[in-house]
Amino acid sequence: MLQKKKNAVLVDGVILNGPIMDSKAGEKFVEEACKIIMEEVIQKADDVTEKVCEWQAPETLKQILDLEMRDTGESHQKLLQLCRDVIQYSVKTSHPRFFNQLYAGIDYYSLVARFITEALNPSVYTYEVSPVFLLVEEAVIKKMIEFIGWEEGDGIFNPGGSVSNMYAMNLARYKFCPEIKEKGLSGLPRLVLFTSEECHYSMKKAASFLGIGTENVYFIKTDERGKMIPEELEKQVQRARKEGSAPFLVCATAGTTVLGAFDPLDKIADICEKHGLWLHVDASWGGSALISRKHCRLLHGIHRADSVAWNPHKMLLAGIQCCALLVKDNSGLLKKCYSAKAAYLFQQDKFYDVSYDTGDKSIQCSRRPDAFKFWLMWKALGTTGLEERVNRALALARYLVEEIKKREGFQLLLESHKIQFLPKSAVFLCVKSTSFFCLYFQVAPIIKERMMKKGSMMLGYQPHQGKVNFFRQVVISPHVSREDMDFLLDEIELLAKDL
Repeated sequence: MLQKKKNAVLVDGVILNGPIMDSKAGEKFVEEACKIIMEEVIQKADDVTEKVCEWQAPETLKQILDLEMRDTGESHQKLLQLCRDVIQYSVKTSHPRFFNQLYAGIDYYSLVARFITEALNPSVYTYEVSPVFLLVEEAVIKKMIEFIGWEEGDGIFNPGGSVSNMYAMNLARYKFCPEIKEKGLSGLPRLVLFTSEECHYSMKKAASFLGIGTENVYFIKTDERGKMIPEELEKQVQRARKEGSAPFLVCATAGTTVLGAFDPLDKIADICEKHGLWLHVDASWGGSALISRKHCRLLHGIHRADSVAWNPHKMLLAGIQCCALLVKDNSGLLKKCYSAKAAYLFQQDKFYDVSYDTGDKSIQCSRRPDAFKFWLMWKALGTTGLEERVNRALALARYLVEEIKKREGFQLLLESHKIQFLPKSAVFLCVKSTSFFCLYFQVAPIIKERMMKKGSMMLGYQPHQGKVNFFRQVVISPHVSREDMDFLLDEIELLAKDL
């Protein structure tokens, strides 16, 4: 090596001349790996003859993947085979019959955006290191704010709806008692927040993480459709005040996780205004309905919220992760709450307008350019294209509802913007005799196991308020068709024929 390197410079026995990486070999590996991705993931994304999942037990999969890290690196051919194995044994969330989560499908423009950002490897905190992506985020946030119905506002993209909810909770607390940033929790009254009993579990997590305490989260009763009951909220606010507590936040939900319910935002906003409470709307799932002129009524009153969580990676397919917290206040509240004024990063004597250095209003330092994938997709499809996705998803849901009603072996648990259903025999037997309850609690899990091992589709299930396990069908992907809805019901019948 020393002979090959003319004028070699050594420090601690390490040659410092020239690069250490073999760029040509690396480029070749990227080229070949991208070909595998193209052939095995992208080109097969809408192929219903492919399996959703090649199921293997954990111990078996450990052996197949050869997970051990060694002292010496593997050959490129071995690495390419590992790439193939990872793809083969991973769940194909872009498959038209993947219905398991609140995300699904593949958007090609968003995917290209992710390829670009992964290759560039930027971090969005200052304009000098991320000029394009900061401007993109600003443009996207501005447009999302318009759809909420605010004249102005602020916002930031972050890692998930759970983090957005935590941001909002902390922001509401800071607004209520700004001294907490410097003085901490000591000396504060008992802070109390209110949310639906159908809320996302991140509300409890955020209360725990922020030191508010899960016992200080008051869960408000919901009606038979899973919507928060405003009268119950009023009662709980008054109760908290009588107890000597300090209410500061109400979190409403636009699209609950299990039932897909939309809380009555206008009535909740009335109560928040009456009592001086911050109104946060967790629209992580349902926020994308704002894009649809036909279905935006589901979020009527959202313009009265103080903050909104909205995840375009769900109903709009922007790709995980793509989540925004949007705030009505445009006075720099986000920055006041979260700024640490790091002089080594946010210098005020830079040669450009430092107002574009937005990283100081984030709880993160390194931050992904998640807005870019949404922006490129929006540029490609236009607002009308995004609206079509929302309208079609809800139309397919309506189609499935009507088909379930026609089928003798199925019963709807609730008509919502997701579909919840379970085998009618299970309902009948549970009513007939409670001794059958535990037995029929297992029906959905057994069917789920069979579909997973067969690889035909993926569909989630859960119990809810004393009901047996039931299936929760979520329609998102534009690759999903009417034929896939029919297949879903046929496949459940087939998998359950001996139960």
